[in-house]
Amino acid sequence: MAILNALPSEVGSVVGVIDPDELTATAFLSDAVDMAKYDRIMAVVMMGTLGNSATVDAALQEATTSGGSYADIDGKVITQLTQAGSDQSDKQVIINLRSDEMTVGKRFVKLWVDVNTATSDGAGIVIGFQPLHAPASDNDLASVDEIVS
Repeated sequence: MAILNALPSEVGSVVGVIDPDELTATAFLSDAVDMAKYDRIMAVVMMGTLGNSATVDAALQEATTSGGSYADIDGKVITQLTQAGSDQSDKQVIINLRSDEMTVGKRFVKLWVDVNTATSDGAGIVIGFQPLHAPASDNDLASVDEIVS
């Protein structure tokens, strides 16, 4: 049920990030998201200028513990972005996840972004929705510096 007079920051919180930067040709992981606190999350991968011949893969991954071994969640893997293909630079990809889409016994989620071949500009953010306890902003990452109402 929607809370009509709630601010967006009261129903959604920043729970994971891959900080915006020049991402070298390697894999990056967001903070671990505890899905016991949220019914849904939305991950946004934002790629700027892709390096020459670069490709970018991304997925939501799950584990039983926050520091555990993470594996891709079925159906939560993007179609590869490529500098050589039609995707090229300056694209965004959104991955949605409901808690009931996770493997039984898995509780934690991370956004995984893998930049291949060449350094590329990019970032990722994971936003938690439908928190168990409101306001959602109570669970924002410590790196969230300010909320302006």
